[in-house]
Amino acid sequence: MSVTHPKFRVAAIQAAPVFLDLDASIDKAVSLIAEAASKGAKLVAFGEAWLPGYPWYIWLGSPAWGMQFVQRYYDNSLVYGSAQADRIAQAAKEHSIAVAMGMSERDGGSLYLAQWIIDENGQTIARRRKLKPTHVERTVYGEGDGTDLTVWPTSLGRIGALCCWEHLQPLSKYAMYAQNEQVHIAAWPSFSLYRGAANALSSEVNISASRIYAVEGQCFVIAPTSLVSSDMIEILCGDDPAKHQLIQEGGGFTRIFGPDGALLHEPLPENEEGIVYADIDLGLVSLSKAVADPVGHYSRPDVTQLLLNRTPGSRVVYAQRALPEAEVALESAEFRKEDGASLEGGVV
Repeated sequence: MSVTHPKFRVAAIQAAPVFLDLDASIDKAVSLIAEAASKGAKLVAFGEAWLPGYPWYIWLGSPAWGMQFVQRYYDNSLVYGSAQADRIAQAAKEHSIAVAMGMSERDGGSLYLAQWIIDENGQTIARRRKLKPTHVERTVYGEGDGTDLTVWPTSLGRIGALCCWEHLQPLSKYAMYAQNEQVHIAAWPSFSLYRGAANALSSEVNISASRIYAVEGQCFVIAPTSLVSSDMIEILCGDDPAKHQLIQEGGGFTRIFGPDGALLHEPLPENEEGIVYADIDLGLVSLSKAVADPVGHYSRPDVTQLLLNRTPGSRVVYAQRALPEAEVALESAEFRKEDGASLEGGVV
């Protein structure tokens, strides 16, 4: 029997959003989606919180200083079902390309670090949220739940997504590997914060995290990173030299890796906006799995196992008091009397 495995082109965005301007950022996103599709890509991925930009201000000063950005960031975060969300879905449909968009998602009074996967027909098939925001991100965003560790079947194969330091969470990664993930979206902000002072935030460490994910999970990894633009620096730092030392322009280190960890393209310079592409063949996944499948033949479930709780994290559960059968019958009869219904089939 001959089996045909999907082969297609993927694209990863390396660009800055129009910081704190949702509509202008969506304009730019739609243009980038069209460009990727024109080059033959069937899937395009954007970095973490690309809409309306990563909230760098939380790393640059006190909470009191950062409050000047809070209302604007909230107002420019994306709401599911809004006209702005529909524009992204329409762009995916118009250009017949799947889109993995990183964003600040607004839901009620809270924000979440989210990744939406929109298929080539404009249908949003996944709305996942970062399970645990990192460090000071917790002053901005709420948490996801177990449903956010999901791999979705699509026409392009089994696609999953995590963002930023979720790639340093061994159990979360293992939960994804166990679902036979074939294409993984690893969304990152730019790597331009605290340069030389915090190696854990460096491009070298975090690019390695994406590459290790590819090798451990035997899947293709699309790892878009955003850029910090000069306009963003002006908004965030003004004329404060101390803040200029904490964050710099650029920081783009977008990568696409194969299931054996191979880099599949020529990288862009870190200060250059653009799109990187790779042609992938999902048939190569099985070749890597044959060598070491950590959730299959290369595992020892008798020694170590993972418990994954997929219960949705509902904030409100509506409950009704359980009544004895006699009380239920009485309440039902009283209700029917009040409603004018007959207990014997006639009219009261």
